[in-house]
Amino acid sequence: MLIEDRQFTDVPSATEVEAAAARIADSVITSPLHISERLSEQTGATVYLKREDLQPVRSYKIRGAFNFLLQLTADERERGVVCASAGNHAQGFARACNELDITGVIFVPKTTPRQKIDRIRHFGGDDLTVIIDGSTYDDASDLAKSYAARTGALLVSAFDDPRTIAGQGTIAAEIHQQLPADPDCIIVPVGGGGVLAGITAYAAEHMPDTTVIGAEPAGAASMIAARAAGHPVTLDTVDSFADGAAVRRAGNITFRIITEHDVRVEAVPEGRTASEMLELYQTDGIIAEPAGALASAAIGRAGSGAPVVVEPGSTVVCLISGGNNDISRYSEVLERSLVYEGLKHYFIVNFPQEPGALRRFLDEVLGPDDDISMFEYVKRSDRETGPAFVGITLGSAADLPGLLERMAASPLQIETVGQDSPLFRLFV
Repeated sequence: MLIEDRQFTDVPSATEVEAAAARIADSVITSPLHISERLSEQTGATVYLKREDLQPVRSYKIRGAFNFLLQLTADERERGVVCASAGNHAQGFARACNELDITGVIFVPKTTPRQKIDRIRHFGGDDLTVIIDGSTYDDASDLAKSYAARTGALLVSAFDDPRTIAGQGTIAAEIHQQLPADPDCIIVPVGGGGVLAGITAYAAEHMPDTTVIGAEPAGAASMIAARAAGHPVTLDTVDSFADGAAVRRAGNITFRIITEHDVRVEAVPEGRTASEMLELYQTDGIIAEPAGALASAAIGRAGSGAPVVVEPGSTVVCLISGGNNDISRYSEVLERSLVYEGLKHYFIVNFPQEPGALRRFLDEVLGPDDDISMFEYVKRSDRETGPAFVGITLGSAADLPGLLERMAASPLQIETVGQDSPLFRLFV
């Protein structure tokens, strides 16, 4: 059997969110609201960061996991529980299993960062089994469903169950209590849609003048695809960069709530998210994972290219939803940021195989602030020319037209490598 014996088919109400807040109070912290001077200055709004990265498991997912498991009957606890997760739900699930003495099994995809897997095992202790299999969250989800059907274990959804949704929606109840007046806007990250649905359900009743907006990774925009189709659909491919939100298919219940309330959901380019991660780290001293930085990456002034334009003078809350980032990923984060900001570009350069060819390229093509950041070249004695894959970092994005003009004037054969090129994906 895939789900619990008792059926929960209704979407959660604000009353159920408030009940969840009381239920999980001893298991989570009331995460602080911090004013972001950087984002406030950039937008002209008063921008608060809701710091869910400070939860015991560094993510809001602990709220849904505890609210779910705390409502199990004795028989359901005896059967054991299973879940699938890209890492954050698993940590909340693991901690809840440990504290409530419930045997749990977790399926995580092979792409899950090692840091998250280590933390899952740390929180779960002896009551937990971690199985690493599948290429994506959805693969792991299918495996968890098969395990539940085979063993009778209870499947604990990461986002598509009213108990999970109500638990995650407790963030909105806290915001309502923490601010003297309701914010104009709350920006929420979207994977399967659980936290967006929960915050929406609460805000619709208690914060009617607050607009709730979802921020979804552009490379895994399953909720946007569902809204366009009129029902959840399965994406053919996803970009797993924002692994905590890289979901191929939005939830059925979450889709229903988001659709009924006509919640706006915007796509955030992965490169923009990478740039925001670096800003959070270097300027604000906040370690955010890609999914954790989605909300604050979405906002900006009019004309800034931001997916969500906020009005100067308004009050905005951005959910910093996760801080489980593996430091080894920062090279990829920096790379994606530089490409997005227009500071890094790639080319195939056909060099004549003769002394001084590279020196002429450096002197005649590169500008004074340009730098070669990648150079892959294999000399072959049986050819007059040899191709090199060259990455160039610019001092300013405005320097690109000059670089391209010098390349066009050069006798060298030079080809731009776009982001849709297989070579780009091979080397970058």
